Amino acid sequence: MNIDATRDDRGQVSAFVVIMALAFLLCLGLVYEGGELLQARRQTATLAQEAARVGAQQLDWATYRDGGDEVPLDAGAAASAAQAFLGSAGATGTVNVSGDSVTVTCALTYSFTLIPAGSTTVETTATARPHTQPTP
Repeated sequence: MNIDATRDDRGQVSAFVVIMALAFLLCLGLVYEGGELLQARRQTATLAQEAARVGAQQLDWATYRDGGDEVPLDAGAAASAAQAFLGSAGATGTVNVSGDSVTVTCALTYSFTLIPAGSTTVETTATARPHTQPTP
């Protein structure tokens, strides 16, 4: 039995298995990182919504007690309360108070763990307004 060395295909399956295993690991890494990135986006959305709610709770009761028909939003207290909430949660962001609405943009940095893609910033914006009812 003479085996022709030019037609020997030993080792071909090993190269195929290595390439397919690497492709599978790359796909697994993409799925994992995509899920983690979605979780980071959900976390920024939650933080932005909660910070906006905290800001919207800062009402100017002194103006109301002085005879105002409505309870206005205390813009300074709303901005500082929302910023303090973001700081206590370990996030950064901007707070904008306009009229009776508080808009918060929350930003977190996400670092990729399996894929060498560095890091990215995930941002989400949320707005909240106080819900007040007139006194009967």
